[in-house]
Amino acid sequence: MSTSEIAPAGAGESDRAAFRAGPVDEESRARLAAGGLDYRRVAVADEEFASWLQAVGRGFLDSERSEAQIASIRERSGYRRVTGVYDPEGPMPEVPVSTIASWLGDLAVPGGALIPSCAISAVTVAPTHRRRGIARAMLEGELRAAQAAGIPMAMLTVSESTLYGRYGFAPAAPRAGWRIETKRAGWIGPRPEGRIDFIPRERARELLPVLHDRVRHLTAGEIDVPGSHWDNFAGTTPVAEKAGEKRAVQYTDAAGEVRGAAIYAVRENHDDFTKSTVSVHYLLAENDDAYAALWRFLLELDLVAEVTSYELAVDEPLLWMIADQRAAKVSVVDHQYVRVIDVVAALENRRYGAAGRLVLDVADPLGLATGRYLLEAADDGAGRVRPLEDDEAVDAVTVVLGIAELSATYLGGVSLATLVRAGRVQVAPGGPASTHSEAVAAASRVLGWHTAPRLSIWY
Repeated sequence: MSTSEIAPAGAGESDRAAFRAGPVDEESRARLAAGGLDYRRVAVADEEFASWLQAVGRGFLDSERSEAQIASIRERSGYRRVTGVYDPEGPMPEVPVSTIASWLGDLAVPGGALIPSCAISAVTVAPTHRRRGIARAMLEGELRAAQAAGIPMAMLTVSESTLYGRYGFAPAAPRAGWRIETKRAGWIGPRPEGRIDFIPRERARELLPVLHDRVRHLTAGEIDVPGSHWDNFAGTTPVAEKAGEKRAVQYTDAAGEVRGAAIYAVRENHDDFTKSTVSVHYLLAENDDAYAALWRFLLELDLVAEVTSYELAVDEPLLWMIADQRAAKVSVVDHQYVRVIDVVAALENRRYGAAGRLVLDVADPLGLATGRYLLEAADDGAGRVRPLEDDEAVDAVTVVLGIAELSATYLGGVSLATLVRAGRVQVAPGGPASTHSEAVAAASRVLGWHTAPRLSIWY
């Protein structure tokens, strides 16, 4: 089957419901119980969910949630599996000392397929309970719960990038932050037919998920966005902060079809009204014309000196649509982390940059994916994977790597050759590759992909 024929798949609602209702991991429960702690799921409909939310807010240095905020979040949290660790001996036993949330989402992978993945969020540990193994127990517990449910991948976005490597996660889809001097940039990109129009934020809330569902499988790293995130982007919840500052526009093509939309806010410069700043909260384009039209509109707004956006890809075409590339200051940071749980299922669902055979010798500190695997990629990009016996010999390039390194390469965001040069991966010749450099090049071609991955939200 060719890449163009791949149909997105993903998880069904019954799978999602079963994962939400699944028990906590018994190994982690017993480990925490030995330390006098209670590890349990929290029902979103129950009163204790309010205390769980307050603990999450405290963990991320937010202020206390109001009753209206709690009600709004509760209404939009039914998709999540919510878990907490409680200390019954503490002065506030009803408030968890550690939190985690997860849900079964769909991750877009190279080639256009969607695979079920355990999305993890709201990870906190109270500073009063650090260094008691709580975070380890909870994260390992979620990974084992995902494995038990047959989920091949886990994923998360992080506030601290050093925390998750020990659990096998690796940065796989970086994000680029842009600051563009509009007067200097100069638009030289396409000027498509069609029109840009202002729309109500409520209309943007309707459009964005529809447009996103049409295109999200085309970019590795994207996920299905929970409805609450669209509410936050559009500012359409009763408790949305600074919702009145947001403006929404849509792009309609020459045939009258809406092909893109953007939400942005303007901050005035009261010392010089010609130097206002536009912050792009979300821009979604179904095709190249919509992309060009929306960005041109934003860069040519009157009284605006700077446009900023912070969840873009590292290979945005926008850089080649402005006359002066130095008008754009681009910073790249880690963003979407992934963690392979089931090597065979994960690797067979993505496509590959070249044909070839690789032996992958994978080490996993948690023991979830340790083993030797034969990957055979065909000319059309499809891959077949099978575990190898310990003494089974295969004449192919051998790649020795940890689960974090395999996860880092999974979306095509980093070349295997880069990880070899960094000392993170070892490669041995085999098959038609008779030298080390040939083996590295061959393995890099197979595991590579032609576009950079991207995730356009935090979660």
